[in-house]
Amino acid sequence: MKFIIFILGLVVTFALALLASNGRRKIKYMPILIMLVVQLILAYLLLNTELGLILITGIANVFGKLLEYAAAGVDFVFGGVENEGAMTFFLRVLLPIVFISVLIGILQHFKILPLIIRWIGWVLSKVNGLGKLESYNAVASAIVGQSEVFITVKKQLGQIPKHRLYTLCASAMSTVSMSIVGAYMSMIEPKYVVTALVLNLFSGFIIVNIINPYSVTDEEDILEIQEEKQTFFEMLGEYIMDGFRVAVVVGAMLIGFVALISAINNVFDLIFGITFQQVLGYIFSPIAFIMGVPAAEIVPAGSIMATKLVSNEFVAMIDLGTRAQDMSARTVGIISVFLVSFANFSSIGIISGAVKGLNEKQGNVVAQFGLKLLYGATLVSIWSGIIVSVML
Repeated sequence: MKFIIFILGLVVTFALALLASNGRRKIKYMPILIMLVVQLILAYLLLNTELGLILITGIANVFGKLLEYAAAGVDFVFGGVENEGAMTFFLRVLLPIVFISVLIGILQHFKILPLIIRWIGWVLSKVNGLGKLESYNAVASAIVGQSEVFITVKKQLGQIPKHRLYTLCASAMSTVSMSIVGAYMSMIEPKYVVTALVLNLFSGFIIVNIINPYSVTDEEDILEIQEEKQTFFEMLGEYIMDGFRVAVVVGAMLIGFVALISAINNVFDLIFGITFQQVLGYIFSPIAFIMGVPAAEIVPAGSIMATKLVSNEFVAMIDLGTRAQDMSARTVGIISVFLVSFANFSSIGIISGAVKGLNEKQGNVVAQFGLKLLYGATLVSIWSGIIVSVML
């Protein structure tokens, strides 16, 4: 039965992407098919083999050790603030982002990350049917972040046509920044975080190939990477502050969104006898079903998915943590993969604001296709969830 739902899910997601396509006759089906096969192989290796277990355990242990190092810095500054044995979310989940951000800055400064990004991007460009710029941007977004990635291509930003700009922004919204992967791993199972990171790269290219198909000529496919010249300590200061800003912004958004959802839930419960999240759960339950979630769990699963869309992935992960014990392992796995992306309404403002800060005209272009951007990025998360469902 799960294979039938798997095929149904892919067909429905493809059809939903096709509805928003701006060039159905230009769709290149061979790259889509190749990337689908690659996704299935990678998902199987990561989730169902000894090699995948070793790889994911190794990555999880690395991030676990990094979080231990980060905790030393946090404890030095805030050690007397939290109650003994308490899990203070801001201190234990968000503030370690500062340390991981510093490590990314160091790898960037010594030209290690750019080399990795270019190499992986070059490999991806051979199978995705898109250009070097698009492939580079997708990998870079997953490492440096959805707003910071545009700084690296700011010299080209003014000349990028609308259709290619959509692809760059879709990649940025469909992935997550490496600096917050450690925070995710402290909230959901690391194996699903790693799997989602890998699958979302290909899912993003698949959905873009349907919604926004085009071809890039060799003359157009020029990749110019902007590298800011800084001293080592200038870079350290910048990345420390960037990491701290991310932690504070996420913390502020959590306070606002969790409080707002709590208030709306209470109002809905008083007036209608049902919470706002339950209403969203019913709306999103068909999507949860085509993703392979068992029928008995599609409403709570749909509620968590909707929570991510209207707030952010952190709020939804907290919600999943409180409900996971009442859900099957299959549902938890599918929803966990769905949650690992920046596909939510607030990301429209973040991405358009980042582009506008570098090029006002292009920032306005991004704002115009903002909802279509979110639509595509959400389909990316759904597609990745469907791929994982057949392996669980």
